[in-house]
Amino acid sequence: MQYSIWNSLFNLTRKLRTRLETTMSRRDIIIAPSILAADFAAFGAECRALCAQGATWVHVDVMDGHFVPNLTFGAGMCAAIRPHVTGVMDVHLMVTPVETILPAIAEAGADMITVHLEAGPHLHRSLQAIKSMRKRAGLAINPGSGIDAIPHVLDMLDMICIMTVNPGFGGQTLIPAQIEKVRAIKQLIGTRAVDLQVDGGVTLQNAGTLAAAGANVLVVGSAIFKGGSALSPESYGANMRNIHAAAEAGRG
Repeated sequence: MQYSIWNSLFNLTRKLRTRLETTMSRRDIIIAPSILAADFAAFGAECRALCAQGATWVHVDVMDGHFVPNLTFGAGMCAAIRPHVTGVMDVHLMVTPVETILPAIAEAGADMITVHLEAGPHLHRSLQAIKSMRKRAGLAINPGSGIDAIPHVLDMLDMICIMTVNPGFGGQTLIPAQIEKVRAIKQLIGTRAVDLQVDGGVTLQNAGTLAAAGANVLVVGSAIFKGGSALSPESYGANMRNIHAAAEAGRG
C-alpha cells in the first residue's frame, strides 16, 4: 500500500515536471509575412497594411543571385521599408560572402539578421559581428544540410531557421522530410530562449504540424497575400489569424 502511494506520487511529480519543462520551452507563435510574395511596386504600403492587420514581424529575403539563383533586394530596400515596419524587421541573408553586407543591413534597421550555415567558412565570426552590432542573430539551414554545427554556436543564437524548401524562390511546396529536422533542433534548443523558425511552403494546412514539431516562428508568403492587396488588406489579417490559430491548435 505504501509503495503504491509513493509510486503514484513519483508518477505525478514526473508528469508535473514534464509539463513545466514543456511550458518553459514554449515560445509565442509568431506569423512572419514574407514580402517576397508582396507587390514589389508597393512595398511601403504592403508593410503598413501587414502591420495594421496585426503583423508583429515582417520577413525580408535578401538574395544575391549567387548564393541562390535569384536576385531580390539589398540594404537600400531594407532601409526604405524600415519606417513602414512597426514591429520586428526580420532580414534573411541569402548572400555570400555574407560578412561584407552585415554592417549595411544592421545600419538599414534590421532587428533580426539571419545568415546561412552554408554561406561561408566563418559562421562564428559572422554571428559575432551581428551580436557586436547589437542585433539578434539567426542561423538558417538548407534542406540538404545537417545540424552538427548548431551546438558549437547555440549560445550565440537568438533564432534558428529551418529552410523547408530550397532557398531562392517563393511559392514552393514544403519538403516533408524537414519536419523531422525541426523536431531534432527543438530538442537541441531545450528550454533556451531561442526561436525556431520555418521558412518555405508554410500554409494553413501544415502550420499545425510544424508547430507540433516545435516551430514557433512561421514565415508565410503566398498563403497570406492571396486574395488581397495593400488597398484591401483585410484578407491579410484573416489569413494571419487563421494560420496562427492552426499553429496554436497543432501544438495543443
